[in-house]
Amino acid sequence: MQNNITKRIGLILLLLYTQLNIEQAVAQTKPSTPTKTVEVNPVICPAQLGKAIETITNRPQFSQARWGIVVNKLNNSQSLYSRDSDKYFIPASNLKLLLAAAALQQLGANYRIRTSIYGTDSGLLRLVGRGDPSLTDVQLTALARQLKLTGVRQLTYLAVERSRTDDIINPDWEWGDIQADYGAPIGSLIINQNAVTLQLLPQQIGQPLRLVWSDPIAATQWQSVDNQSVTVKPGEPTEVELNRDLSGILHLSGRLSINSPPELVSLAVINPAENFIQHLRRVLLIEGIKDNSNRVRLNIVEVEKQLANAPEIAAVNSPPLSQLLVEANLNSNNLYAEALLRTLGSKVNSFDSNSQKGLIAVKQALTNLGVDPKGYIMADGSGLSRHNLVSPDAIAQTLSAMASSQYAAIYRASLPVAGVSGTLVNRLKNTPAQGVVSAKTGTMSGVLALSGYINAPNYEPLVFSIIINQSDQSSATIRQAIDEVVLLLVSLRRC
Repeated sequence: MQNNITKRIGLILLLLYTQLNIEQAVAQTKPSTPTKTVEVNPVICPAQLGKAIETITNRPQFSQARWGIVVNKLNNSQSLYSRDSDKYFIPASNLKLLLAAAALQQLGANYRIRTSIYGTDSGLLRLVGRGDPSLTDVQLTALARQLKLTGVRQLTYLAVERSRTDDIINPDWEWGDIQADYGAPIGSLIINQNAVTLQLLPQQIGQPLRLVWSDPIAATQWQSVDNQSVTVKPGEPTEVELNRDLSGILHLSGRLSINSPPELVSLAVINPAENFIQHLRRVLLIEGIKDNSNRVRLNIVEVEKQLANAPEIAAVNSPPLSQLLVEANLNSNNLYAEALLRTLGSKVNSFDSNSQKGLIAVKQALTNLGVDPKGYIMADGSGLSRHNLVSPDAIAQTLSAMASSQYAAIYRASLPVAGVSGTLVNRLKNTPAQGVVSAKTGTMSGVLALSGYINAPNYEPLVFSIIINQSDQSSATIRQAIDEVVLLLVSLRRC
């Protein structure tokens, strides 16, 4: 009898030990920084979808928010769910979906933006920029080397041709935005994305922070820096603030502890044309082309006549539009989007600014695609302006139209993929949505959006648009709710 009891106890202990080992093994397979898990019904029938979505959207914390949602079958545009989908919402960077569609239709996937230098081997040069957002010092070096190969050994005169319809800063953008790299000015001349990085480093306790610029040329854009910062003891609260006033003076305040890592701040340059020209002059010197433009007296009228008919002697092209759109959408690059808007505008014959002409071109292209022109009001190309208004229906129409266009694969390839790439690389990771959702994100204070395509494994392909406005919740809370809705869509089955 005692033997049997002992055997039973031993068996129970063995089972418990085995179960413990299994649980530990499962725990070890989880990611080191697990995301919050979402309870999702493994089977969602289309008839259940509306109630399931509204269980999420009608939570008390969203009582002040506006939700705009549309879910359509991709193949026939049949609606599976909609909520205020015909109403206007601020779209944030979801607006880039409209711009990308128009750019492909109007320019073609292989379109490249060309930067040219016309002139003579005596050093009379005319620079023509056309708003290439990808241009860096590498491309300027290529221009300088081409000039040298044509026999140019000195710079005697540099004419800079810029569009008279350049509008460097969108008047609808907020002051805080235009100081940051994501709100950099856009014109015919763009170099290094018209931005510069500033490192703020702690020094000895009581001393102001030390400033280290990534680009000495761009650093000269600011008249001076009013440095009111201070280095403090370890463990004290740390926070820094950097602002630019209207006169171009940087004001730095706040504190970093002596053992803090460097604080990085990315700033928009103030005068992009001057920044470009100074970079070009530096590269010419590095490549052995002397700058004698201040030492030679010239008849400017005669020089301008010569340059008007001078041949192109050096040029560089941007990557094709298909690649520019990857940067614009995958990484939500505002400067790329705004540059492409102005490129579209340069093809329109009008006295308006290039951005205004670009908006006209976008409207024409989207109307030709079948997108309702009353479904949106565009104020820029990036979505940074709060004057942009778009309905989820208009976004879904754009997505559906592009899915059946000749540029369908290129358009979709420009979008982030859930858990894999771009602005979605850390979202919906290790969920059924990973790899099957391609969508554009959008984020501003009080605004979050996600719109794109879903290749549901057990259902038909879908297009969807989810936009939330006027929310007082944190971005993390809103994203979690959006992702829960997306997981419902991924779980759809025919039933």
